[in-house]
Amino acid sequence: MASTLAIAQSNDVTWQEALRGAIRSQVELLTALQLTESEDTAAAREQFSIRVPRDYLRRMVPGDPNDPLLLQVLASADEMVVTEGFSPDPLEELTSNPIPGLVHKYADRALIMPTAACAVHCRYCFRRHFPYQDNRLDETALTRIIDYLASHQELNEIILSGGDPLVVEDDYLGLLIDRLATIPHLKRIRVHSRVPVVIPQRLTESLATVLSGTRLEPVLVIHCNHPQELDPPTQWQFKNWSHYGIPTLNQSVLLQGINDDVEILSALSERLWSSGVHPYYLHILDAVQGAQQYAITLERAVALHQQLQARLSGYLVPALVQEIAGQPHKVRLSSGR
Repeated sequence: MASTLAIAQSNDVTWQEALRGAIRSQVELLTALQLTESEDTAAAREQFSIRVPRDYLRRMVPGDPNDPLLLQVLASADEMVVTEGFSPDPLEELTSNPIPGLVHKYADRALIMPTAACAVHCRYCFRRHFPYQDNRLDETALTRIIDYLASHQELNEIILSGGDPLVVEDDYLGLLIDRLATIPHLKRIRVHSRVPVVIPQRLTESLATVLSGTRLEPVLVIHCNHPQELDPPTQWQFKNWSHYGIPTLNQSVLLQGINDDVEILSALSERLWSSGVHPYYLHILDAVQGAQQYAITLERAVALHQQLQARLSGYLVPALVQEIAGQPHKVRLSSGR
């Protein structure tokens, strides 16, 4: 009965309504979960605001201050502690930002940011300090980006990221992809998004049509960290989405106290696969200032990954990777079977 009710609730609200209705107050978030704030988080919330969709809230356990979904979105005073080795731009993206709205770090692919907005504010976000105000994708910037991409024939793939590209309306996404499809050497369009996990109603037939509407091969990469995020209604949405034939991959981030456990990681991979999503990457946390409380050691990460390999079939084991500033690719820390 609970699953049926949850599906009905999701279907009764459009993704746009869910986006607009997201919680933007830590007090409201904690009150809904029958919790109270135990520390002063005003400075952290001012630096990086709260945003939590109500569909995501429904998957949290009331009364549990250590709920693994809550801990991903709850502001903490620890965020304001300056920690050696953590910086506002841990991947040095600003050195690969030749045009507003564009990041070109790797040889054959570039990243476009259609928006600075997100559906949820994850406290460990590696772009929490990114200067989005200087990277607005207006018409002038987009024209420059298209010209830049056309002149770099080594590129064959464009990644839409952000922010989160799936908070943008389908019409705009379609126009953007249409323009990218006019560049002959591009082959694929890859969309990185947290939205389908926190607002599963976003996985619509209209979106599938937009992503598949040109000669560019579409790939959707979602971001799910914990099996609790894949409750039955969300799994149902992903299973339905798989019928459109768009490859859907998952990237997770290893987070202290949230998913740094082989049982949790195993359950996540199993639940992803049964939802039609391929476990793709397991990321070491990017060392962004404000997220140091989520970090685990490389040694522990490798040990967890080795345990995961011993538990699961090879196709269920995501690659353990770390993104290091200046490297020409992500670094694999432990090979799968």
